[in-house]
Amino acid sequence: MNNAVLILGNSGTGKSTSIRNLPPEETFILNIGGKPLPFRGSSKKYKKLSPDGMEGNYYCSDNPVQIKRIINLIDQKRPSIKYLILDDFGFMISNEFMRKSMIKGWDKFVEISKDFSDIISLVKSLRDDLFCFVTMHIDTDSQGMTKPRSVGKMIDQYVIPEAHFSYVFHTIVNDGNYRFITNNDNFHMCKTPMGLFSEQYIDNDMLMIANKINEYNNEDIEM
Repeated sequence: MNNAVLILGNSGTGKSTSIRNLPPEETFILNIGGKPLPFRGSSKKYKKLSPDGMEGNYYCSDNPVQIKRIINLIDQKRPSIKYLILDDFGFMISNEFMRKSMIKGWDKFVEISKDFSDIISLVKSLRDDLFCFVTMHIDTDSQGMTKPRSVGKMIDQYVIPEAHFSYVFHTIVNDGNYRFITNNDNFHMCKTPMGLFSEQYIDNDMLMIANKINEYNNEDIEM
């Protein structure tokens, strides 16, 4: 079963903070943006991955090859990990674009799109008991519609990141309250299965979302 969750929003609106309640002993953070984790005690809760990959719950890289290696490691060799976080995933795209900015033509866009698509496919194939939360920044068009931030049109037109996720949330901040939007409101790109959330706005809490998805998927249905 695909337990991949996409969380979209501008910087400083609560994407990374939503990690805070996940149990560190069952959580692995792949920090792609490289920024410090924005909640108390994060340095004690999250320790760097050991050279053999069997200890530690934190790794920082924007390299597609390394990202795929870590995802496979967690999926295949770290069964105690139940929550995998790809934080600021969009930085893999933008940083790779800047590294290849002197390359002319479309080849660089094809390579970046393939790396992105390969990782999304990998995320969708993870073991059934592993949740993967992917966070990305957004772009907003002239009509106020939002979408995941990328480079060029190839990823938007051919990969379509949000289409690969059954659970897409969008951050919102009202009067100092940091929350997630659960379903599309004609401006924010978000969606959840019918009946998963009765509220349009929920707390920005990954653990609560994972628990609700588990309850929803395992609910007994009277015929």
